[in-house]
Amino acid sequence: MTATVLFLCTGNYYRSRFAEVLFNHLAAARGVPWRADSRGLATELGVNNVGPISVYTLAGLQARTIPAEHELRFPQQVQEADLHAAALVIALDRREHQPYVTERLPAWTERIEYWDVPDLHLLSAVAALAAIEAQVLALLDRCAQERAAP
Repeated sequence: MTATVLFLCTGNYYRSRFAEVLFNHLAAARGVPWRADSRGLATELGVNNVGPISVYTLAGLQARTIPAEHELRFPQQVQEADLHAAALVIALDRREHQPYVTERLPAWTERIEYWDVPDLHLLSAVAALAAIEAQVLALLDRCAQERAAP
């Protein structure tokens, strides 16, 4: 049975999309029976985003030779059903995302794992994507260990 991790960021355009595609690529390569999806907590704030996915996300995937042709959907707003369908929910930046969760999905505030990867105005794309990659690799190790546990 495949479990799902749901990555959340503000607009579902940059960080969460990178985490989703990277996780799925690496999980498949490692044979880890988990799948990632992603959503945004406040997609209405991305009205000035160009295209379906950030150029920084695409460049980060390309630099890692990860194809993204099938990942070109437009950002999606998180719904409560998305949270219920996931075995694990991770918001990419506690300082930025926990207030949205508290305001919009208060029952989930303490049920979400929070990472600390800020948006572009606080951290360069190269540094942010490297931080996400490190977190995803550690998460994949956790998921593989859970699978190995009796």
